[in-house]
Amino acid sequence: MRLERHKYKYIFGPVPSRRLGMSLGVDIVPLKTCTQNCVYCELGVNSITTMQRKAYVPMTEVMAELKETLKTIDRLDYITITGSGEPTLNSEIGLFIDNIRQTSKTPIAILTNGTLFSDPAVRADCAKADVLLPSLDAYDQNSFNSINKPHSELEFDRFVAGLIQMRREFIGQYWLEVFLLDGYNTEPHQIEQLKAIIDRIAPDKIQLNTAVRPAAQKDIKAVSSEKLLWAAEQLGTKAEVIVAAVKKHNISAVEVQSDKLLAVLKRRPCTVDDLCIALQTDREKIMDVLERLEQLNLVRSETTQAGKFFMAG
Repeated sequence: MRLERHKYKYIFGPVPSRRLGMSLGVDIVPLKTCTQNCVYCELGVNSITTMQRKAYVPMTEVMAELKETLKTIDRLDYITITGSGEPTLNSEIGLFIDNIRQTSKTPIAILTNGTLFSDPAVRADCAKADVLLPSLDAYDQNSFNSINKPHSELEFDRFVAGLIQMRREFIGQYWLEVFLLDGYNTEPHQIEQLKAIIDRIAPDKIQLNTAVRPAAQKDIKAVSSEKLLWAAEQLGTKAEVIVAAVKKHNISAVEVQSDKLLAVLKRRPCTVDDLCIALQTDREKIMDVLERLEQLNLVRSETTQAGKFFMAG
């Protein structure tokens, strides 16, 4: 098998998303460029956080890749601004949305930690999207420091105020993710405090998640299904437990391109089933390529409670 350089640097997927269906990712910040260093991050450990907004990537190159990719896709649910860090750190995110709108009619989503929503300029940029998916895992400053390990300039109360203000100004769908971790935020009094804050934010959906993929901090473990369902009941009728992406049927056995597979694994750990959906092929083809890539030390694997995950080596 001849290995090629990744054809695309900024575009990845489509990948199966538990929240957005088939999602094409647009990565507009470098790896681990983030305002936080969350203990559950699937991208690994990073000791440096930043609050600096700037144009981290060249828009012309990103848009050229997007246009070429869209020519090859039959079905797409969302174009998602996300990827290797916190996308709102890119000062041109609003311009990216404008350019994507001119290129495709596909709805645009932003996966964000929401920590910069206190900035009116960030809110104005993000208001251009169709769906916002911010996060809230903490219930006070101490838990914020423990779970999310934010930049020293970030204060929890201001962060929450930004989430509330963004909800008031945004006319699209606002889906709040709550990442639950045993030992951090799953005790009854902690869920009660989370609920009080979430009620003030008033999102359209509350989506409960847990550490399915390998996390930055190795002692992080997934919360049981029973506890997730219990927490959803406590948080009210808008709360739901995010389930695994639905497997697609009748997937054809097309040739797997190693560059595309590596591009997906660079952004997120995946199971074989995830890769089958993302690359529209069968398990035999995926396993063949994964075995060869592992032999070349380009891919490694890790087994968790949720199964075996592959990631770029």
